[in-house]
Amino acid sequence: MAGAIERRQMVLEYLSDNRKATYRELAEHFGVSKNTIVTDIAELTIFAPIETVSGNRGGIRVADGWYVHNRYLREEQERALENILNGIEPDVKVIESILIAFRKPKVKG
Repeated sequence: MAGAIERRQMVLEYLSDNRKATYRELAEHFGVSKNTIVTDIAELTIFAPIETVSGNRGGIRVADGWYVHNRYLREEQERALENILNGIEPDVKVIESILIAFRKPKVKG
């Protein structure tokens, strides 16, 4: 039982970091079957703001602005910001990832 609980926590953290995924992506990442991930997501939706979307552009998503825990910069993000301070050309993709991770959620309405 502890294996499922730990995996579900890791699935939440993965979704928190990546914001969206597919069942197949999660199954491959965690080395389990798609059916196992379907069950995990069904359990997680009871207490976490997770939604599933069908179709070609579908998958599993978490609500804008929701994170498992406090957000910290990844090493490459921290390095990119330090490079900006030091006048060194930063990696644009890393800067974009910082903006995505820390941007204020847009309010729909």
